[in-house]
Amino acid sequence: MASSQFPPLKNDLLLRAARGETVERPPIWVMRQAGRYLPEYHEAKGGRDFFEVCRDPEIASTLTLQPIERYAGLIDAAIIFSDILVIPQAMGMTVEMVDKKGPHFPDPLRSPSDGQYAELMKRDVDVAKELDYVYKAITLTRKKLDGRVPLFGFTGAPWTLLCYMVEGGGTKLFKEVKTWIYKYPEETKALLQKISELCVEYLALQVKAGAQIVQVFDSWAGELSPSSFKTFSQPYLTYIAQHLPLRLKEMGLEPVPMVVFPKGAWYALDAACDMGYNVVGLDWLHDPAEAVKVVGDRPMVIQGNADPGVLYGSHEAITKVVEEMVEGFDWHGRHKGWIVNLGHGITPFVNPDDLKFFFEEIHRLTKTKA
Repeated sequence: MASSQFPPLKNDLLLRAARGETVERPPIWVMRQAGRYLPEYHEAKGGRDFFEVCRDPEIASTLTLQPIERYAGLIDAAIIFSDILVIPQAMGMTVEMVDKKGPHFPDPLRSPSDGQYAELMKRDVDVAKELDYVYKAITLTRKKLDGRVPLFGFTGAPWTLLCYMVEGGGTKLFKEVKTWIYKYPEETKALLQKISELCVEYLALQVKAGAQIVQVFDSWAGELSPSSFKTFSQPYLTYIAQHLPLRLKEMGLEPVPMVVFPKGAWYALDAACDMGYNVVGLDWLHDPAEAVKVVGDRPMVIQGNADPGVLYGSHEAITKVVEEMVEGFDWHGRHKGWIVNLGHGITPFVNPDDLKFFFEEIHRLTKTKA
Protein backbone atom coordinates (compact mmCIF):
# COMPACT_ATOMS: atom_id res chain seq x y z
CA MET A 1 0.00 0.00 0.00
CA ALA A 2 1.64 3.23 -1.13
CA SER A 3 1.74 5.95 1.53
CA SER A 4 0.36 8.38 -1.07
CA GLN A 5 -2.95 6.51 -0.81
CA PHE A 6 -3.33 7.76 2.77
CA PRO A 7 -3.96 11.30 4.04
CA PRO A 8 -0.78 13.13 5.15
CA LEU A 9 0.18 12.73 8.80
CA LYS A 10 -0.67 15.82 10.85
CA ASN A 11 0.91 14.63 14.12
CA ASP A 12 4.22 12.82 13.61
CA LEU A 13 5.48 13.48 17.16
CA LEU A 14 5.63 9.80 18.11
CA LEU A 15 7.51 8.78 14.97
CA ARG A 16 10.06 11.56 15.48
CA ALA A 17 10.54 10.60 19.14
CA ALA A 18 10.86 6.90 18.24
CA ARG A 19 13.69 7.79 15.88
CA GLY A 20 15.50 9.49 18.76
CA GLU A 21 14.92 13.07 17.65
CA THR A 22 14.62 15.99 20.05
CA VAL A 23 10.91 16.77 20.38
CA GLU A 24 8.74 19.51 21.88
CA ARG A 25 6.98 17.16 24.33
CA PRO A 26 7.01 13.41 24.98
CA PRO A 27 4.44 11.55 22.86
CA ILE A 28 1.79 9.53 24.68
CA TRP A 29 -0.14 6.35 24.03
CA VAL A 30 -1.02 3.38 26.23
CA MET A 31 -1.21 -0.34 25.67
CA ARG A 32 -4.79 -1.68 25.45
CA GLN A 33 -6.05 1.89 25.01
CA ALA A 34 -8.78 0.40 22.79
CA GLY A 35 -10.58 -2.04 25.03
CA ARG A 36 -13.04 -3.13 27.63
CA TYR A 37 -12.55 -0.25 30.11
CA LEU A 38 -14.38 1.99 27.58
CA PRO A 39 -18.19 1.87 27.62
CA GLU A 40 -18.25 2.55 23.88
CA TYR A 41 -16.17 -0.62 23.34
CA HIS A 42 -18.98 -2.77 24.72
CA GLU A 43 -21.56 -0.92 22.62
CA ALA A 44 -19.60 -1.52 19.40
CA LYS A 45 -18.64 -5.11 20.24
CA GLY A 46 -22.18 -6.11 21.21
CA GLY A 47 -22.58 -9.85 21.74
CA ARG A 48 -19.89 -10.82 19.24
CA ASP A 49 -17.05 -13.19 20.10
CA PHE A 50 -13.70 -11.46 20.69
CA PHE A 51 -11.94 -13.07 17.72
CA GLU A 52 -14.99 -12.44 15.54
CA VAL A 53 -14.47 -8.75 16.28
CA CYS A 54 -10.76 -9.03 15.40
CA ARG A 55 -11.71 -10.63 12.07
CA ASP A 56 -14.15 -7.86 11.13
CA PRO A 57 -12.10 -4.94 9.72
CA GLU A 58 -14.96 -2.46 10.14
CA ILE A 59 -15.48 -3.19 13.84
CA ALA A 60 -11.73 -3.55 14.53
CA SER A 61 -11.11 -0.12 13.00
CA THR A 62 -14.02 1.38 14.97
CA LEU A 63 -12.56 0.06 18.23
CA THR A 64 -9.06 1.27 17.30
CA LEU A 65 -10.39 4.79 16.81
CA GLN A 66 -12.45 5.01 20.02
CA PRO A 67 -9.61 6.24 22.29
CA ILE A 68 -8.38 8.61 19.56
CA GLU A 69 -11.80 10.24 19.50
CA ARG A 70 -12.38 10.19 23.27
CA TYR A 71 -8.91 11.58 24.04
CA ALA A 72 -8.55 13.85 21.01
CA GLY A 73 -5.46 16.04 21.28
CA LEU A 74 -4.14 14.14 24.30
CA ILE A 75 -2.65 10.97 22.75
CA ASP A 76 -0.28 10.58 19.85
CA ALA A 77 -0.80 7.10 18.39
CA ALA A 78 -3.42 4.47 17.63
CA ILE A 79 -2.75 0.73 17.88
CA ILE A 80 -4.72 -1.65 15.71
CA PHE A 81 -7.34 -3.65 17.59
CA SER A 82 -6.20 -7.26 17.29
CA ASP A 83 -4.56 -9.96 19.41
CA ILE A 84 -1.14 -11.59 19.61
CA LEU A 85 -2.72 -15.05 19.31
CA VAL A 86 -3.69 -14.63 15.66
CA ILE A 87 -0.25 -16.13 14.80
CA PRO A 88 -0.99 -19.52 16.44
CA GLN A 89 -4.40 -19.39 14.73
CA ALA A 90 -2.68 -18.81 11.38
CA MET A 91 -0.45 -21.82 12.16
CA GLY A 92 -3.58 -23.96 12.39
CA MET A 93 -4.18 -24.05 16.14
CA THR A 94 -7.63 -23.40 17.60
CA VAL A 95 -7.78 -20.47 20.04
CA GLU A 96 -10.96 -19.42 21.82
CA MET A 97 -11.54 -16.38 24.03
CA VAL A 98 -13.43 -17.58 27.11
CA ASP A 99 -15.41 -14.92 28.96
CA LYS A 100 -13.86 -13.97 32.34
CA LYS A 101 -11.06 -16.53 31.76
CA GLY A 102 -9.10 -15.36 28.73
CA PRO A 103 -7.58 -17.26 25.80
CA HIS A 104 -7.97 -21.04 25.67
CA PHE A 105 -6.35 -23.60 23.36
CA PRO A 106 -8.51 -26.77 23.41
CA ASP A 107 -5.60 -28.79 21.94
CA PRO A 108 -2.29 -27.30 23.11
CA LEU A 109 1.13 -28.65 22.16
CA ARG A 110 2.12 -31.18 24.80
CA SER A 111 5.41 -32.65 23.56
CA PRO A 112 7.43 -32.90 20.34
CA SER A 113 6.08 -36.44 19.92
CA ASP A 114 2.36 -35.60 20.13
CA GLY A 115 1.95 -35.38 16.33
CA GLN A 116 0.81 -31.77 16.30
CA TYR A 117 4.41 -30.54 16.67
CA ALA A 118 5.52 -32.29 13.46
CA GLU A 119 2.46 -30.97 11.64
CA LEU A 120 3.16 -27.38 12.76
CA MET A 121 6.83 -27.61 11.80
CA LYS A 122 6.16 -28.85 8.27
CA ARG A 123 3.11 -26.68 7.60
CA ASP A 124 3.70 -23.89 5.08
CA VAL A 125 1.88 -21.02 6.79
CA ASP A 126 0.58 -18.29 4.49
CA VAL A 127 0.25 -15.29 6.83
CA ALA A 128 -0.75 -13.09 3.88
CA LYS A 129 -3.84 -15.22 3.33
CA GLU A 130 -4.59 -16.34 6.89
CA LEU A 131 -4.32 -12.88 8.47
CA ASP A 132 -5.68 -10.82 5.59
CA TYR A 133 -8.38 -9.41 7.90
CA VAL A 134 -5.69 -7.70 10.02
CA TYR A 135 -4.19 -5.95 7.00
CA LYS A 136 -7.64 -4.86 5.81
CA ALA A 137 -8.36 -3.43 9.28
CA ILE A 138 -5.04 -1.53 9.22
CA THR A 139 -5.68 -0.03 5.78
CA LEU A 140 -9.23 0.96 6.72
CA THR A 141 -8.06 2.46 10.01
CA ARG A 142 -5.32 4.51 8.32
CA LYS A 143 -7.96 6.00 6.04
CA LYS A 144 -10.37 6.70 8.91
CA LEU A 145 -7.59 8.25 11.02
CA ASP A 146 -7.20 10.88 8.31
CA GLY A 147 -3.64 11.61 9.45
CA ARG A 148 -4.59 12.50 13.04
CA VAL A 149 -1.95 10.20 14.59
CA PRO A 150 0.28 7.33 13.39
CA LEU A 151 -0.89 3.72 13.59
CA PHE A 152 0.91 0.90 15.41
CA GLY A 153 1.00 -2.66 14.15
CA PHE A 154 2.17 -5.41 16.48
CA THR A 155 2.95 -9.06 17.08
CA GLY A 156 3.50 -11.29 20.04
CA ALA A 157 7.11 -12.33 20.58
CA PRO A 158 8.09 -15.93 19.79
CA TRP A 159 8.69 -16.89 23.44
CA THR A 160 5.34 -15.50 24.60
CA LEU A 161 3.46 -17.16 21.73
CA LEU A 162 5.16 -20.46 22.56
CA CYS A 163 4.02 -20.13 26.18
CA TYR A 164 0.38 -19.89 25.12
CA MET A 165 0.71 -22.65 22.53
CA VAL A 166 2.00 -25.21 25.03
CA GLU A 167 0.24 -24.05 28.21
CA GLY A 168 -3.12 -23.78 26.48
CA GLY A 169 -3.84 -20.35 27.97
CA GLY A 170 -2.75 -18.11 30.81
CA THR A 171 -0.88 -19.76 33.69
CA LYS A 172 0.92 -19.02 36.93
CA LEU A 173 3.10 -22.16 36.98
CA PHE A 174 4.43 -22.26 33.39
CA LYS A 175 4.86 -26.01 33.97
CA GLU A 176 4.43 -27.06 30.34
CA VAL A 177 6.70 -24.46 28.74
CA LYS A 178 9.40 -25.03 31.37
CA THR A 179 9.18 -28.74 30.56
CA TRP A 180 9.73 -27.87 26.89
CA ILE A 181 12.77 -25.65 27.37
CA TYR A 182 14.50 -27.92 29.89
CA LYS A 183 13.53 -31.29 28.38
CA TYR A 184 13.24 -30.52 24.65
CA PRO A 185 15.50 -27.50 24.09
CA GLU A 186 16.35 -28.20 20.44
CA GLU A 187 12.74 -28.81 19.42
CA THR A 188 11.80 -25.64 21.32
CA LYS A 189 14.39 -23.59 19.43
CA ALA A 190 13.21 -24.97 16.09
CA LEU A 191 9.63 -23.92 16.82
CA LEU A 192 10.73 -20.50 18.10
CA GLN A 193 12.64 -19.96 14.86
CA LYS A 194 9.60 -20.86 12.78
CA ILE A 195 7.44 -18.45 14.81
CA SER A 196 10.10 -15.73 14.41
CA GLU A 197 10.01 -16.04 10.63
CA LEU A 198 6.21 -15.78 10.65
CA CYS A 199 6.41 -12.70 12.90
CA VAL A 200 8.74 -10.95 10.43
CA GLU A 201 6.40 -11.61 7.51
CA TYR A 202 3.33 -10.65 9.54
CA LEU A 203 4.87 -7.33 10.61
CA ALA A 204 6.09 -6.60 7.08
CA LEU A 205 2.59 -7.13 5.70
CA GLN A 206 1.17 -4.87 8.41
CA VAL A 207 3.56 -2.12 7.29
CA LYS A 208 2.56 -2.74 3.67
CA ALA A 209 -1.08 -2.33 4.75
CA GLY A 210 -0.36 1.00 6.46
CA ALA A 211 1.22 0.46 9.91
CA GLN A 212 3.76 3.24 10.57
CA ILE A 213 5.49 1.75 13.64
CA VAL A 214 5.46 -1.77 15.12
CA GLN A 215 5.77 -3.31 18.57
CA VAL A 216 6.83 -6.82 19.62
CA PHE A 217 5.11 -7.88 22.86
CA ASP A 218 7.14 -10.35 24.93
CA SER A 219 4.58 -10.40 27.72
CA TRP A 220 6.00 -13.50 29.44
CA ALA A 221 9.70 -12.64 29.11
CA GLY A 222 9.94 -12.25 32.89
CA GLU A 223 9.23 -15.97 33.39
CA LEU A 224 12.70 -16.75 32.04
CA SER A 225 15.89 -16.66 34.07
CA PRO A 226 18.61 -14.37 32.68
CA SER A 227 20.39 -17.41 31.23
CA SER A 228 17.20 -18.87 29.70
CA PHE A 229 16.24 -15.47 28.29
CA LYS A 230 19.54 -15.42 26.38
CA THR A 231 18.68 -18.82 24.89
CA PHE A 232 14.91 -18.79 24.34
CA SER A 233 13.90 -15.14 23.87
CA GLN A 234 16.78 -12.83 23.01
CA PRO A 235 17.93 -14.58 19.78
CA TYR A 236 14.40 -14.52 18.38
CA LEU A 237 13.68 -10.91 19.34
CA THR A 238 17.00 -10.02 17.67
CA TYR A 239 16.07 -12.06 14.58
CA ILE A 240 12.87 -10.01 14.15
CA ALA A 241 14.71 -6.69 14.57
CA GLN A 242 17.38 -7.69 12.06
CA HIS A 243 15.14 -9.27 9.44
CA LEU A 244 12.10 -6.98 9.37
CA PRO A 245 14.02 -4.07 7.77
CA LEU A 246 15.50 -6.49 5.22
CA ARG A 247 12.07 -7.88 4.36
CA LEU A 248 10.63 -4.38 4.00
CA LYS A 249 13.48 -3.47 1.66
CA GLU A 250 12.75 -6.58 -0.45
CA MET A 251 9.13 -5.41 -0.66
CA GLY A 252 10.17 -1.91 -1.75
CA LEU A 253 9.06 -0.37 1.55
CA GLU A 254 10.81 2.07 3.88
CA PRO A 255 11.80 0.83 7.35
CA VAL A 256 9.60 1.82 10.28
CA PRO A 257 10.50 2.37 13.95
CA MET A 258 10.43 -0.86 15.97
CA VAL A 259 9.58 -1.26 19.67
CA VAL A 260 10.43 -4.29 21.83
CA PHE A 261 8.64 -4.90 25.13
CA PRO A 262 10.27 -7.69 27.21
CA LYS A 263 7.87 -7.43 30.16
CA GLY A 264 9.26 -8.51 33.51
CA ALA A 265 12.77 -9.17 32.19
CA TRP A 266 14.33 -6.25 34.09
CA TYR A 267 17.76 -7.88 33.78
CA ALA A 268 17.54 -7.75 29.96
CA LEU A 269 17.35 -3.97 29.49
CA ASP A 270 21.02 -3.71 28.57
CA ALA A 271 20.69 -6.54 26.03
CA ALA A 272 17.46 -5.10 24.65
CA CYS A 273 19.31 -1.89 23.80
CA ASP A 274 21.58 -3.84 21.44
CA MET A 275 19.01 -6.01 19.62
CA GLY A 276 18.39 -3.54 16.81
CA TYR A 277 15.14 -1.92 17.95
CA ASN A 278 14.58 1.84 18.13
CA VAL A 279 12.55 1.76 21.34
CA VAL A 280 12.49 -0.49 24.41
CA GLY A 281 9.31 -0.68 26.48
CA LEU A 282 9.67 -0.81 30.27
CA ASP A 283 7.21 -2.27 32.73
CA TRP A 284 6.62 -0.59 36.10
CA LEU A 285 9.32 -2.68 37.86
CA HIS A 286 11.99 -0.39 36.41
CA ASP A 287 13.17 2.77 38.12
CA PRO A 288 13.20 5.43 35.35
CA ALA A 289 16.48 7.07 36.41
CA GLU A 290 18.22 3.69 36.66
CA ALA A 291 16.92 2.73 33.21
CA VAL A 292 18.32 5.96 31.74
CA LYS A 293 21.72 5.05 33.24
CA VAL A 294 21.61 1.55 31.72
CA VAL A 295 20.79 2.96 28.28
CA GLY A 296 23.66 5.42 28.61
CA ASP A 297 24.82 7.07 25.38
CA ARG A 298 23.16 4.52 23.10
CA PRO A 299 20.52 6.01 20.77
CA MET A 300 17.73 4.02 22.44
CA VAL A 301 14.34 5.48 23.24
CA ILE A 302 12.53 4.32 26.39
CA GLN A 303 8.78 3.75 26.46
CA GLY A 304 6.82 3.51 29.70
CA ASN A 305 6.39 2.97 32.50
CA ALA A 306 3.66 3.98 34.97
CA ASP A 307 2.11 1.22 37.07
CA PRO A 308 -1.32 0.64 35.44
CA GLY A 309 -2.70 0.17 38.96
CA VAL A 310 -2.22 3.86 39.74
CA LEU A 311 -5.30 4.50 37.62
CA TYR A 312 -7.36 2.94 40.42
CA GLY A 313 -5.92 5.55 42.78
CA SER A 314 -6.48 9.19 43.59
CA HIS A 315 -5.60 12.06 41.27
CA GLU A 316 -2.85 12.99 43.74
CA ALA A 317 -1.33 9.52 43.32
CA ILE A 318 -1.50 9.82 39.52
CA THR A 319 0.20 13.23 39.63
CA LYS A 320 2.97 11.83 41.84
CA VAL A 321 3.68 8.94 39.43
CA VAL A 322 3.80 11.35 36.48
CA GLU A 323 6.16 13.67 38.36
CA GLU A 324 8.45 10.73 39.17
CA MET A 325 8.58 9.70 35.51
CA VAL A 326 9.21 13.24 34.25
CA GLU A 327 12.08 13.60 36.70
CA GLY A 328 13.42 10.04 36.36
CA PHE A 329 13.49 10.11 32.55
CA ASP A 330 15.10 13.59 32.82
CA TRP A 331 12.57 15.01 30.38
CA HIS A 332 13.39 18.67 31.02
CA GLY A 333 17.11 17.95 30.70
CA ARG A 334 16.93 15.87 27.52
CA HIS A 335 13.74 16.56 25.52
CA LYS A 336 14.21 13.24 23.80
CA GLY A 337 14.41 9.52 24.45
CA TRP A 338 11.03 9.01 26.12
CA ILE A 339 7.61 7.85 24.90
CA VAL A 340 5.03 7.96 27.68
CA ASN A 341 3.10 4.76 28.35
CA LEU A 342 1.95 2.55 31.17
CA GLY A 343 4.15 -0.35 32.26
CA HIS A 344 1.60 -2.76 30.75
CA GLY A 345 -1.90 -2.57 29.31
CA ILE A 346 -4.81 -0.76 30.93
CA THR A 347 -6.51 -3.10 33.38
CA PRO A 348 -10.29 -3.65 33.56
CA PHE A 349 -12.58 -1.33 35.54
CA VAL A 350 -10.37 1.75 35.11
CA ASN A 351 -12.45 4.92 34.94
CA PRO A 352 -11.77 6.48 31.50
CA ASP A 353 -11.79 9.94 33.13
CA ASP A 354 -8.90 8.94 35.40
CA LEU A 355 -6.91 7.89 32.34
CA LYS A 356 -7.76 11.28 30.82
CA PHE A 357 -6.37 12.94 33.95
CA PHE A 358 -3.14 10.92 33.53
CA PHE A 359 -2.82 12.22 29.97
CA GLU A 360 -3.55 15.81 31.03
CA GLU A 361 -0.93 15.64 33.77
CA ILE A 362 1.70 14.44 31.30
CA HIS A 363 0.93 17.44 29.09
CA ARG A 364 0.98 19.84 32.05
CA LEU A 365 4.18 18.57 33.65
CA THR A 366 6.22 18.23 30.46
CA LYS A 367 5.60 21.74 29.13
CA THR A 368 8.83 23.54 28.36
CA LYS A 369 9.82 25.60 31.37
CA ALA A 370 10.11 29.31 30.66
